[in-house]
Amino acid sequence: MWDLFTQGVANVFAPQILLLVTGGVAVGIVFGAVPGLTAVMAIALCLPMTYGLDPAAGLALLVALYVGATSGGLISAILLKIPGTPSSIATTFDGGPMMENGEGAKALGVGIVFSFIGTILSIAALMFIAPSLARVALSFGPHEYFAIAIFSLTLIATLSSGSMLKGIFSGVAGFAVSTVGIAPVDAIRRFTFGQVELNAGFSILTVLVGMFAIAEIIKVAERSATADRIGTSLMVKIKGFGFSMAEFLGQLPNAFRSSVIGISIGILPGIGAGTSNIVSYIVARSRSKTPEKFGKGTIEGVVASETANNAGIGGAMIPLLTLGIPGDAVTAILLGGLMIHGIQPGPMLFLTQGEFVYTIFAALILSAVMMLILEFWGLRVFIRLLAIPKHILLPIIVVLCAVGAFGLASRIFDIWTILGFGVLGYAFVKAGIPTAPFIIGFILGPMAETNFRRGLQLADGDATSFLTNPISGAFLALAAASVGWQIYRGLRPARTVETQPEGGGQP
Repeated sequence: MWDLFTQGVANVFAPQILLLVTGGVAVGIVFGAVPGLTAVMAIALCLPMTYGLDPAAGLALLVALYVGATSGGLISAILLKIPGTPSSIATTFDGGPMMENGEGAKALGVGIVFSFIGTILSIAALMFIAPSLARVALSFGPHEYFAIAIFSLTLIATLSSGSMLKGIFSGVAGFAVSTVGIAPVDAIRRFTFGQVELNAGFSILTVLVGMFAIAEIIKVAERSATADRIGTSLMVKIKGFGFSMAEFLGQLPNAFRSSVIGISIGILPGIGAGTSNIVSYIVARSRSKTPEKFGKGTIEGVVASETANNAGIGGAMIPLLTLGIPGDAVTAILLGGLMIHGIQPGPMLFLTQGEFVYTIFAALILSAVMMLILEFWGLRVFIRLLAIPKHILLPIIVVLCAVGAFGLASRIFDIWTILGFGVLGYAFVKAGIPTAPFIIGFILGPMAETNFRRGLQLADGDATSFLTNPISGAFLALAAASVGWQIYRGLRPARTVETQPEGGGQP
């Protein structure tokens, strides 16, 4: 094993692959940072460039783009409160408030370092426990996926810092929007109103860009022109990554826990980093000693989100390499890249082309290191971008969002869609309705519905099969316990007020 890994490291330090990895990470960071552009777009656009390269060089370029784009989303998520990619949604929850509190550089530094740590831990999992983890993931069927989706949906209340009712309304609204289009399993059109463009439903990218980017731009435009510039001089004067060693060590348990969540969810096909970063954020908040600081600007939230979404890289690569099963859109393109070069992933790949496999591992590690170096170098540059007057910066962002939406399917309809969801997101802000539950409901809604209907088909319509199945039954029990706990927490303050004696304190 170590001989193969050593050979893989030697291969990636060849001048050609080293340049390709460096360039791939840089391009990936740009695609991740620009709202509307994603890792899928970056890899799809660069895939033709790999035709003339040898397999090792071609795949090294693609994984470098993957790593860079996944991490790059934190830049706009923190600086502009606009997630550059679906995997950086939860980063906005605390990264944005830290930016507003004058700790933007610290938030960026924390995100960069723990993105690196999440990537390295996931690569370690990919190298040492990939086959075992892949076999566990294969045992999951419709019943298990439905139960996981329901359990994740019950966590919506955790993100509702104000009214729980508003949080539930937001989640249900997101679920409802996800039902637009052709229904799974029976292919019936729903809520399309005769519009052909709605047959495929709404893309997660258009919803995300609209609810976060356009809504945030409308909100900022509403503010007084006196806040046109943000003072950045103090934020630029930072040492290292902007946070102390004590803060770093204090976040290691959070980072390890979030890595496990990111790797585990990354392995499961069809879920992806868009879910793992939110789930890890919720878990971090529930385990924190100061949960009241979440949403107001704490590094715990940034660590949880950024560690988990990058840990999903190695997790998604596990079923791809060991079983030939792509877990998401990015790994599906990577699978195409492998097959273009005549490489069939699967259990035999490790035996027949071990040197190639370990070259990919080494390319992933090198990509993580280059990501850390390039983002550290660009840390002060990112902060200085905020010195651009908003009347110049915001129109540029709107144009980039429109270009990203149009690039999905070359439809003007998608541009109108992001504007529509932007207005909806702004209405949520004005009404005090949290946006995060809406996104969770939208992402997990199709997963829950599709697997529920498939599970019923497999069980001949017997709904009790979801309870009798050991894994799905356990997750549904956890979901019920989560709901019960949230109700108890909601009622406990009221009971405390009722039982408190008049006078409010001791005599």
